[in-house]
Amino acid sequence: MPPRAPRLRSLLAATLAMVCVSAPLSAAAAPTGWVQVWADEFNQPQGTGPDRNKWNMEIGNGSDGWGNKELQYYTDRTNNAVVDQAGNLVLIAWREQWGNCWHGGACQYTSARMTTRGKFERAYGRFEARMKLPVGQGIWPAFWMLGNDIDTAHWPNCGEIDIMENVGREPYTVHGTIHGPGYSGAQGIGASKNSPDGRRYTDGFHNFAVEWSPTDIKWFVDGQLYQQRTAADLRGNRWVFDHRFFMILNLAVGGNWPGSPDGSTVFPQHLVVDWVRVFEWR
Repeated sequence: MPPRAPRLRSLLAATLAMVCVSAPLSAAAAPTGWVQVWADEFNQPQGTGPDRNKWNMEIGNGSDGWGNKELQYYTDRTNNAVVDQAGNLVLIAWREQWGNCWHGGACQYTSARMTTRGKFERAYGRFEARMKLPVGQGIWPAFWMLGNDIDTAHWPNCGEIDIMENVGREPYTVHGTIHGPGYSGAQGIGASKNSPDGRRYTDGFHNFAVEWSPTDIKWFVDGQLYQQRTAADLRGNRWVFDHRFFMILNLAVGGNWPGSPDGSTVFPQHLVVDWVRVFEWR
C-alpha cells in the first residue's frame, strides 16, 4: 500500500464534507406511466461503501486499460467509492500510485467501477440516475449498460448502451451512444446534449435516463428528450438490444477518448450519485 494512504484518508474526510454541503434532496416521484422495479438511494451510513447486495466492485486496470488504454486502477476501497452524509454515493479519482497498468508501469491514479452484473439484469425499461459530474482534462465519468451475454457473445456483439458519458474537458456536454456489431468504438451511434440550465454539469445535479423498448431507445437529460434510435439507424447492421443488460457506474482517468490528465487537472475528482432507479411501463 502506498505510504500516502493515511493522508488520503484525511483528505477524503475533508473532500466529502465539501461535496455534501450543497447536495439537494432526492426526488421521490416515479415518472408518469412508469412503476419502479429497482433502486439504490445510497441511504446507508456515512463512510460505508456501495451495497454489495446490489453492486459488484471491479478491481484492476482491465485488459489494455479496460480496452481503452485508461490510466486508473479500480479498487474496492471506501477511498474510491463511499457514501457521504447527504446520502450520495461518491466515486473519487485520486492521483496516487497503485497496482499495474497496461503500459507496464504502476498506475498513477485510482478510482472505482461498479456493476449490477448477476445481481440486477433486465431487458427494457427506464434506467435513470441523478448525478453531479466531475470536471477536468482526462476525466471520464459514465453511466452505462452491457449485455449480460458478454462472456459468450463478446463485445460489441453483446451490445452496449451508454446512458451518459462525459469527457471532462467538455463540462457543458454529455453523450449518449449505442455500440454493437458494425457500429462500435469511434463508429458508435449517438448524440450529445448540452446542459439544459446552461451551467456546467459539475455545478449541480442532473437526471440522465434512457427509455428502452423492443423497438427503440430514447435518451433524456432532466426530462428533455434529445435522441431516439431504432434499427433503421444502424446502417444495415444488427440490432442487439433484445436481451438483458446490467448497469455500470465508473469514473475513469485517461484513455483514448478523453486523453491523459495534464497540469490543469485537479485531483481528487468526484462523481456524485444521488440515486439510481429502474422503472417498467405500467
